[in-house]
Amino acid sequence: MTQDKLGKILGSVAKRMRADFEQSQNFNHKGEAGTSREVLIQEFLSGYLPAHVEAVHNAEVISANGDVSPQSDIILIDRGTPPFTSLNGFRIIPNECVYGMVEVKTKLDGVQLVDACNKISRMRSMPKTAYRPISGVIPRSTKVYGKNHDYFPTSGMVVAFDSLKLETIGNHLVDWCRNRNPAEWPDSVWVVGKGHLQWGDARTGSLFRSPVAGASLFQVDADPGQDILLPFALHLNIHFSDAWMNPLDLVPYSGATPLGQISGQWKI
Repeated sequence: MTQDKLGKILGSVAKRMRADFEQSQNFNHKGEAGTSREVLIQEFLSGYLPAHVEAVHNAEVISANGDVSPQSDIILIDRGTPPFTSLNGFRIIPNECVYGMVEVKTKLDGVQLVDACNKISRMRSMPKTAYRPISGVIPRSTKVYGKNHDYFPTSGMVVAFDSLKLETIGNHLVDWCRNRNPAEWPDSVWVVGKGHLQWGDARTGSLFRSPVAGASLFQVDADPGQDILLPFALHLNIHFSDAWMNPLDLVPYSGATPLGQISGQWKI
């Protein structure tokens, strides 16, 4: 069956990722090891994201009002994003072009989880306003986090190669989310070899794409022979197969920068 075939492929991918991760532990420089692990996740994302979505590493997100994102591990963007800056692989991304972010952790604990949640909350709060309207077209919207948006809100996920017990991570996540709006909560948390945390309906046991008020947090243990990659690939498809954006308007990003002076005029 096709499903079984995909599962076997992703099972072998999981084994290779684990081997590459263990190899990265031999790096003497902590920064090199961290970068290597982020690249492992970036490469996986690049293989299973829809074609119009790109996973980029080493990027900074800005908004038209001057907001700047915290440093993020992986940003998921529209492939039509203009290359504001691409010096030595570093990019500056307009927030309107951002579909999601992924925080990558070596070993996830309470402190690391709070750091990731704060970054996701901060990124999602950045405004997306610099779009050009499309006349004659029915306005598009996305319903997520309990309300309709006239843009595609930024999804936020956490991926770790190891962690404390998944139940302990779940307790930390619930504590962080308890007095915050669902629009701040991460969409999911994934730990290689253990499983993932995802929001859902306590009455039916069905899992949600993203959190809403009243949602319960579910712990989903990984199948020993499959790991997390098959459900993670499906989760990515659900999140980003319908990702969209209106045409980007760069004028608001120019601010008060002089664009030149009119020095002549011809009337025909």
